[in-house]
Amino acid sequence: MSEILLQVFKGTLFTKKEEQLILNKLKRKTLKKGEFLLKADEKVKDLHFIEEGCLRTYFIDSSGKEHTLQFAINGWWISDYIALFGKEKTKSVSYIECIKESVLYKISKEDFDDLCNEIPKISNFHIKNLESAFAAFQRRILENLTFSAKQRYLNFIKTYPNIEQNVKNYHIASYLGITNESLSRIRKEIANE
Repeated sequence: MSEILLQVFKGTLFTKKEEQLILNKLKRKTLKKGEFLLKADEKVKDLHFIEEGCLRTYFIDSSGKEHTLQFAINGWWISDYIALFGKEKTKSVSYIECIKESVLYKISKEDFDDLCNEIPKISNFHIKNLESAFAAFQRRILENLTFSAKQRYLNFIKTYPNIEQNVKNYHIASYLGITNESLSRIRKEIANE
């Protein structure tokens, strides 16, 4: 079976016919550091699987402040989910920036939906991924509401040990909802413990 399908679908096995159907819909794409996969106010029609690299989804508020919503590394999916899955047909509200050279596989939502209908294993895989992502987003909201900045940082490095070395400090601070200065203070405090 194709190595990329083993990565994308976490070891789900497919028949040769199913495999070919899927491979015909996946398109390989590379991004260099600093390139954008998506910018705010663009039409969103694709999902992207990250084979290697690191990307960041962020939103810019009306005062110009960046708010990091998500980091995505090897084995993760990324898109502007508000635009892609939202009930109202909307353009993207966020930016997706490549922060480490990346290799992606894109598939249109329409093609992905067709595959889900044609190959139930993909639909089951997708449901489990969405359930996991939804739980992670709720956990993050609760942590932002109840954890101290230090607790949020410690949880971030424990949960995502492979992300910290790929991103800038202000990206992490933005993700945690704190300032760069607070992040530096927290790191010094931890180093002195």
